[in-house]
Amino acid sequence: MSRKIWLIRHAMPDIPLGERWCVGGRSDFPLGRLGRIQAARLPFVKELEGVQAVFASPLVRAIETARPLCEAPRVVPGLEEQDMGVWDGLSFREIMARYPELYAARERDPSLLPDGAESEEAVAARMREAIMRCLYESEGDIALVSHKGAIAAITGERRKLGYTSLTVLEEENGELRICEVGRPPRAEMSDALCLAMLRASGADEALIAHCRAVAALADEICAMLNEKGMALDSTAVHAAALLHDIAKGEQNHAAVGGIWLNELGYPQLAEIVRQHTEPDSDALNEAGLVFLADKLVRGAERVELEERFGASLAKCKTPEAQAAHARRFALARTLMERIDRLCGAEGDE
Repeated sequence: MSRKIWLIRHAMPDIPLGERWCVGGRSDFPLGRLGRIQAARLPFVKELEGVQAVFASPLVRAIETARPLCEAPRVVPGLEEQDMGVWDGLSFREIMARYPELYAARERDPSLLPDGAESEEAVAARMREAIMRCLYESEGDIALVSHKGAIAAITGERRKLGYTSLTVLEEENGELRICEVGRPPRAEMSDALCLAMLRASGADEALIAHCRAVAALADEICAMLNEKGMALDSTAVHAAALLHDIAKGEQNHAAVGGIWLNELGYPQLAEIVRQHTEPDSDALNEAGLVFLADKLVRGAERVELEERFGASLAKCKTPEAQAAHARRFALARTLMERIDRLCGAEGDE
């Protein structure tokens, strides 16, 4: 009887932004904020529901990725990333400055290696040994959290592997067969997934209560508008309202939240979240509805627009901030007036 092995690339580590880095087997970065959110989705990926045991490489980014699937994953040497020798842990800017000839040569021939680096053949051999050990120590289908270079070595595929991508192997009678390489993980949106992602992002209970309150109000407004003949996507409205502050604390958190959700494979939610502090237009659509619901909730309590905007005006210290505040207040009032006209139409007849 064959067994399935899910090779999962670790989630995004907390590496400095703005540059590319050579993060190999000697470099041990923990997960960043987006990485923790990516890892939190894994228990909701349908294909992984049948996994009987979870293993991880000894590197912290792999162990932290595995923990949402299993609180105490089994750490197995041999699953770690390819050791890149003297390049390991350097930015590519530093590598190009220190080793310009080898860097240029590797563009033509990737088999050329810096001093102290492992060959792909050596990585493939230890990966196979580690996989067989994991199979021996378990039953049923298993998940192994490893690394891009290590997975490429065992599969022979050098295609781009996204963070938390799934590579599928099957084992039968001691032989490994490659079934699929680099499948993006898919997790159906649900309240449980939204809350797991929020908590992984670092949201405290007060922020989660706010997101729940905004979602509840957005649901009510959406249902009311749809009863009047609109065709708003209530599922997207609910999920985006729950996740609108997923990047709270980041500079321009609405834009960052949109980038994160797009990276996670939810482009529709990404657009709504991106616009939740200020919509692109005054259209009464999903983005406008979540924006308005957010402005009608302070903390977890519903408030009037004048109260919410009056309280936030004091925080606007510059002319630019005051102008943005006035613009958003006008947008919120316009949307509110449209809703009142639409939903009050029967009473005015």
